[in-house]
Amino acid sequence: MTETVSCMQAGDREKKAPRDEAKLACFRIGSELYALDIMCIREIIQPQKLTPVPKAPPFIEGVINLRGAVIPVVDLRKRFDQSFEPGRKNRVIICSLSGKVIGLIVDEVTEVRPFTRQEIQPAPQYMKGSDADFFIGVCRVHGELMMILNLERILTSEEKIAVEKIRQAGSGQSP
Repeated sequence: MTETVSCMQAGDREKKAPRDEAKLACFRIGSELYALDIMCIREIIQPQKLTPVPKAPPFIEGVINLRGAVIPVVDLRKRFDQSFEPGRKNRVIICSLSGKVIGLIVDEVTEVRPFTRQEIQPAPQYMKGSDADFFIGVCRVHGELMMILNLERILTSEEKIAVEKIRQAGSGQSP
């Protein structure tokens, strides 16, 4: 694989020297296995009390207050049209997205491990449409295929604007 798996946007990836390995946080959404580059992740926390936000996009569960910061939380199950499965293993992955902090609800974080560039393959060619942009690659873990998320593509431009308005409203800032 010639491109680097990272939290950077696709255009930024070509400007940087590729890393020989990427550390990925592996997690489950439903029965499927996904991963994010740990360079995108600030921390992984237990679910907290969410404050719902009226008129937010349907996959925005609400906001949390994490050490004084108001953080919008995206339910990846809803984003990927999966059913809700509350459980003891649910986690919120706190990520940095375009310089802003956002939380991602997942069913379970399974492990953090390194992968070489040779282990990571490009996303399958047959994936078409806007949802195909969610993924930048695929690799095999314990006999299962794992899709590597492109965090920058999880939200469209309009959705990023909506999330920023939610964050600003929660923190008392003016838009």
